[in-house]
Amino acid sequence: MGVWIDSELCNGCKRCLKACPYDAVAMRGDKAVILEHCTACGACIEACRQDAVKTDVVAREIPDFSDHRGVWVLAEAQGGELNPVSLELLGEAQELARTLGQKVGVILPGWDIAGLAPTLARFGAAKICLAEDKALATYRVEIYTEIVAELVAEYKPDILLIGATSRGRELAPRLARRLKAGLTADCTMLEIDPDEKILLQTRPAFGGNVMATIASRYSRPQMATVRPGVMQPCECEGSQAEIINHLVKVPETPAVAAAKVLEVVREAKRKVRLNEAKVIVAGGRGTGGEMGFKLIEKLAEGFGGEVAGTRIAVEEGWVPVERQVGQTGQAVRPELYIACGISGAVQHRAGMQDSRYIIAINKDPGAPIFSVADWGIVGDLHQIIPEMLTQMAL
Repeated sequence: MGVWIDSELCNGCKRCLKACPYDAVAMRGDKAVILEHCTACGACIEACRQDAVKTDVVAREIPDFSDHRGVWVLAEAQGGELNPVSLELLGEAQELARTLGQKVGVILPGWDIAGLAPTLARFGAAKICLAEDKALATYRVEIYTEIVAELVAEYKPDILLIGATSRGRELAPRLARRLKAGLTADCTMLEIDPDEKILLQTRPAFGGNVMATIASRYSRPQMATVRPGVMQPCECEGSQAEIINHLVKVPETPAVAAAKVLEVVREAKRKVRLNEAKVIVAGGRGTGGEMGFKLIEKLAEGFGGEVAGTRIAVEEGWVPVERQVGQTGQAVRPELYIACGISGAVQHRAGMQDSRYIIAINKDPGAPIFSVADWGIVGDLHQIIPEMLTQMAL
């Protein structure tokens, strides 16, 4: 039956109505009743002081996960270089592992990657599993999914962290499905619950208007993808790591056989990744569009910096999605952040307020961006930026 109310015990106090988050309790006369759309969440049961709310729902039992140990990171390498997010995740993994009394591990798939192991060890990895094979030289999601899932099943980590890069966002859900594990995407904060000792994974929801904290109680590993630039790398002097060279066997599945890499065409890249830039010039709605962003590009070029934008700038197509800063984009910490035509909603400030110096240009003197700016210029960016460029040329 789920949940029901014993009318003989109900005294009509309405505590269950106030406690129900789904409006699934109503009054009929002076007695409460449960409506059809009840989800059996149990909030009304805890609220009732008369023991009038009854249920036959059996609480789900949490399995024994004592054989799952360690906080592991799926590292990402390309062209013989580690993606910086891998080192950022190792910094966070150290904190989580310290709280749990566990060790930090790394899975690194690829080709010609052995030389990266000392760096991973220096940034906190106690165990490094190298899955090295020529078939992994070029990233293919089908092959990577099979091999990484095999390694995770073998080493049974308690927590698995993956960078929310284009590769990680494609690979993580496939791994979760293969491992029958929960996954929280695009996390901005991770912590260990002091009582249950489980991973609490926080991410923005509903367009960044709500921060949701999610727990995976009934599956292992506890999986999360983490946005680049959110966490801080942390070096460990004199640290040693156990290196495991995993024998890779390329799977012969129909999905793998169905596709071949004929040619690799690398797109032109900017000088640095956005989260590594020393100077960032960002634009928002106040730029007015592409013409405004041409000014921003010139200003960024003058400073030797990078161009970024707010969510609205991305949605309007003024900047690509990988250039978005904020809760639903990247978190950055440049030496100098110049915000042009950005009102400074909390969702955007969350991604840039840790910059060393912030300059804000906005026509509205009451714009929230001025609350985090070191210097503010009240005026039209279409007049101010050309003047800045003129002054820089002198």
